[in-house]
Amino acid sequence: MIRANFISTKGAWQATAADTIVLDYEGRHRRRVTMTATRGTEFLLDLPEAVVLRGGDALILEDGRLIEIVAAPEELAEVRCGDPRQLARVAYHIGNRHVQAEILDNRLRMRRDHVLEDMVRGLGAKVSHIEAPFEPDTGAYEPVAEVKHAHHGHAHHGHDHHDHKAHDHAAHEHGDDCGCDHEHADHKDHKHDNKPTHSHDHAHGAHGHKHD
Repeated sequence: MIRANFISTKGAWQATAADTIVLDYEGRHRRRVTMTATRGTEFLLDLPEAVVLRGGDALILEDGRLIEIVAAPEELAEVRCGDPRQLARVAYHIGNRHVQAEILDNRLRMRRDHVLEDMVRGLGAKVSHIEAPFEPDTGAYEPVAEVKHAHHGHAHHGHDHHDHKAHDHAAHEHGDDCGCDHEHADHKDHKHDNKPTHSHDHAHGAHGHKHD
């Protein structure tokens, strides 16, 4: 199966994508998993470590084709406040509960949670329910994607695709109960050097979210 070993970030690629794949936030935080794009392109995502893919990024296949990432709409709570100081206060209390949040210019978004929604209302915020792509801020220790630029549909990089042969093993679907490819965003308790590693993935406790 053809592999996607590299990412070209939004704005860094200009060629026409060969296919697109629509993923929610959890589906965009992966290291190694088989995927099928909208028009039927099957490939193996095979990255050195788990990273968060963003809407508008592109996965670069071994043959140079690009698969565009589309962030799927999700059920979210959008929080607005009367002034920036009040919004910062609300953001502080949300973050203090280790809840993922997307910070925008004059509002923030989080997954719907009636307990948290009642809390921020108690702080004077207004909450509305929306459906939109969820692009929460990543943690300060979130692994950085190894970004490559793509030109005219071809990936230009100095990486030998055979480097991964020694690590070839069965690809896992998203629902497999294997415990090996379900990585999450909080890496505060881990120190990383900049060297990619295939030896293990860091699995972290989700805050109230179940992954099959």
